[in-house]
Amino acid sequence: MRRTLFEDHHDEFRAATRAFLEREAVPHVDAWEADGMVPRSFWTKAARQGLFGFEVPEEHGGLGIDDFRFNAIVDEEVAYANAIGDNLSLQSDILCGYLCDLATPEQQARWLPGFVAGELLFAIAMTEPGMGSDLRAMATTARPVEGGYVVDGAKTFITAGIQADRVIICAKLAAEGDPDPRDGEITLLVADAQAEGFTRGRKLEKVGRRAQDTAELFFDGLFVPQEDLLGQQGRGLVHLKRHLPRERLSMAVMGIAVAEKALEMTAEYCRERRAFGRPIGSHQANRFALADMQTEVSIGRVYVDRCIEALLAGELTGAEAAKAKLWITEMQNRVVDRCVQLHGGYGYMEEYPIARLWRDSRVQRIYGGTSEIMREIIGRSMGF
Repeated sequence: MRRTLFEDHHDEFRAATRAFLEREAVPHVDAWEADGMVPRSFWTKAARQGLFGFEVPEEHGGLGIDDFRFNAIVDEEVAYANAIGDNLSLQSDILCGYLCDLATPEQQARWLPGFVAGELLFAIAMTEPGMGSDLRAMATTARPVEGGYVVDGAKTFITAGIQADRVIICAKLAAEGDPDPRDGEITLLVADAQAEGFTRGRKLEKVGRRAQDTAELFFDGLFVPQEDLLGQQGRGLVHLKRHLPRERLSMAVMGIAVAEKALEMTAEYCRERRAFGRPIGSHQANRFALADMQTEVSIGRVYVDRCIEALLAGELTGAEAAKAKLWITEMQNRVVDRCVQLHGGYGYMEEYPIARLWRDSRVQRIYGGTSEIMREIIGRSMGF
């Protein structure tokens, strides 16, 4: 089914993005996975190519374009290239929205020029040990003091945590001497990763997404000045909920693209690989499996494109984004797993790209809110 979402200038941008990734990312995948991160030099190259921060105002060096279709193109091409994980989508789809929406003019003048140039990397620290997807259960505290806040606590599974220059910390307000911050209001603070009291823990070794650095972070008496409060004090949960639909749609965009890539590679393999004297794709069981996957991927593509249109129109709801994230990532894992099966023993070999897609896909059902949390959001939207 022909896609009608994009215009000619989007197609031109896609071609340029694909060429850039094939030149600057694909040849380095193995080295980056071995290092556990994408080097800083890639960010400045990607910035010069104009691959993130599309809505950053022109006065701060950006394009001032509020069109998520450009984000979607980058997400799709990254998935098709099977190269750099979530690194670009984190900066562009998630963090850029917070900075452009919540930062004051003074903060934007300080942060956005470096951000859009790829010289100032950000991360966002929500998840904590033992917290899971329940943001209200966070234990990291921000105690108001003269001139700012003192932050204590720990975060884990933080993407770009090793390389980030600034980290948006989600913390609960805690009064002086209050030992129990459970009822505190969540506040967002932008911390300098070089500040005293900010410590990076170990770089976490993951099953997949190996070129995407993921870290533990610790805060011990970390002072964050008042001028680095992001948004309104105590309104952090509101701010997070406002931006989570876009984040979850981004995951669905990547999920459907990964499923498309896996199916494309597997269909080609099934045309070339022969068993019992003919291509394995011509055997009925395999042909039916390919047909089922093609159907699911095609239907999923239509829903994701419709969600992008809804986001552009300002109409995408949290429940609709949760449906996209839930169904697409579950389908992605079904498809990729079945594609590995069709590759046989070769599908389990690192030298075959399908193996990387398989191990990289599993986390999609966990981060950004687990599938179970997505079901909870959808169920509540139904009045239950």
